[in-house]
Amino acid sequence: MEEKELWINGKWVDTKDSYTLTSPFSGEVIAKVARASIQDVEHAVEGAHKAFLSFKKTTAYERAEILYKVVEIMRGRKNEFARILALEAGKPLSAGLQEIDRTIATYQFSAEAAKQSMGETVPLDAAPGTKDRIGYTKRVPIGVVSAITPFNFPFNLVAHKLGPAFAVGNTVVLKPATQTPLSSLILAEIFKEAGLPDGALQIVTGSGSELSDTLVTHPLVKKVTFTGSGAVGLKIKEKVGLRKITLELGSNAAVIVEPSTPIDKIITRCVGGAFGFAGQVCISLQRVYVHESIYDEFTKAFVEETKKLVVGDPLDLSTDVSAMINPNEVKRIKQWIEEAIEQGAVIATGAEFTDRILTPTVMTNVKPEMKIVCQETFAPIVSLVPYKNLDEAISLVNASELGLNAGIYTNVLTDAMKAADEIEAGAVVINDIPTFRVDNMPYGGVKNSGYGREGIKYAIEEMTDLKFITIKTTI
Repeated sequence: MEEKELWINGKWVDTKDSYTLTSPFSGEVIAKVARASIQDVEHAVEGAHKAFLSFKKTTAYERAEILYKVVEIMRGRKNEFARILALEAGKPLSAGLQEIDRTIATYQFSAEAAKQSMGETVPLDAAPGTKDRIGYTKRVPIGVVSAITPFNFPFNLVAHKLGPAFAVGNTVVLKPATQTPLSSLILAEIFKEAGLPDGALQIVTGSGSELSDTLVTHPLVKKVTFTGSGAVGLKIKEKVGLRKITLELGSNAAVIVEPSTPIDKIITRCVGGAFGFAGQVCISLQRVYVHESIYDEFTKAFVEETKKLVVGDPLDLSTDVSAMINPNEVKRIKQWIEEAIEQGAVIATGAEFTDRILTPTVMTNVKPEMKIVCQETFAPIVSLVPYKNLDEAISLVNASELGLNAGIYTNVLTDAMKAADEIEAGAVVINDIPTFRVDNMPYGGVKNSGYGREGIKYAIEEMTDLKFITIKTTI
């Protein structure tokens, strides 16, 4: 059994306490992982601050070269990293390889962005009575970034925090999800090999509930970036004070399917968006609103395509859907399904359970107030709902406290633009599922789905301060 330690100031550090990491699919023990104390976190933050004082003075070229080296290293180890995802997250190898490719792209975007952080000149003589002055802005690093990450994309969502931070000269204390520490800890050796100075990356593992207060309130922490549940995100926001903060809190993503849509061309894509990584994706397709004129045809095709999915071992390349992250999550979603059935919902396919797996599930005859509709399921379950006209469909999409991504399929331009204007979401995806994301686009939600934006350029803006400088050219 592997034994994993903390990564503090460029060295592996043992702890008094540890926890046992088990496979979501098999329940077998994978590793023994260090459980950090509050003192360990304080040590990590202090070390990150000390490293920042010198790292912020490095050139954009030097920081870009470090990130390019990370890209090179990761390209040579893709299969190894995908296997880690299968073991600790239960992510099928095919999906794991896709995540690694995206992670590599994220670090490459970050390397390129390191050289593109720019300010602007300000025409001070535009103000009355002002002359002989030059004004310009520049973006400057802020210091220690506290990054708290989830289990579902443990390589790529970490990259979205480390890449932009290092690109501009910040340092990071990283607290990965308890279930997926291995994918973060391996970054210690990758960044060390790439030339990142000791202390610029600190990795502490253990209980988020025990460590989060220190991670978000330590006086040397200047920015908190968190991806996770809304309940935890709200608590963090209440504690951060005047620190910068980015919160990505998930959603119950919806797509509208208009009658002009060729159903046969979108079904495979929709099913993939609903059940990829067992639906444990912040923008997993959860609600499908289908025009009543094509509802029966769409439902039949969707159910048939869902039944083709292979459920099994994540280490098998043929597997489409594997275990949920832990048995408690299976119990939770089972209760939600049973509650929906009591309220009149119908299972079109799926809803077969083991202790660790829920088969891909399609629900019909649902109501907006059911948990499987109005809350984030984070499970392989999707609801199909008919509607009469586009106004009703948009109202149904918006009748939610969440709003990360949403989508619409239509071949009518005016309907597409109406949806783009009226849907309440951080992103509106036209003629694709809301699960669409590339790693240089702005990404974040409205309402209770988050605060701030990720995507390299946009994350950099939130990980830097804007400094204004003016020079009086005559004395």
